[in-house]
Amino acid sequence: MPTWKDVTKIGLALPETELSTWYRTPGMKVAGKGFLRLRTEAEGGLVVFCDLDKKDALLGSRDQAFYTTPHYDGYGAILINLKKIKRAELVHMITESWRRRAPIKLLKAFDSAHSDS
Repeated sequence: MPTWKDVTKIGLALPETELSTWYRTPGMKVAGKGFLRLRTEAEGGLVVFCDLDKKDALLGSRDQAFYTTPHYDGYGAILINLKKIKRAELVHMITESWRRRAPIKLLKAFDSAHSDS
């Protein structure tokens, strides 16, 4: 079961990320823009960005690792239950959230450094 410590390790491996607070909760930012945050303990869940089609597909899959609340209806963000997600899937979701918030120049450099060619 991944923890906040695992989330921060994954996130800090991405370029120009920093630990911060966001909406008064622990979070991470890329180039000063929030890309994930841990909701309060009472609320639970890790908030990450994704496109609406992906969100719909994840929620439609009925995978208990993913959920939402009315606050996020119509918004490109999904909640992750850290107790139910597999580490590889968490890495993917954090990276995708980072990609959605990273500046284009940084994203191009990242993609160039990680291309298979």
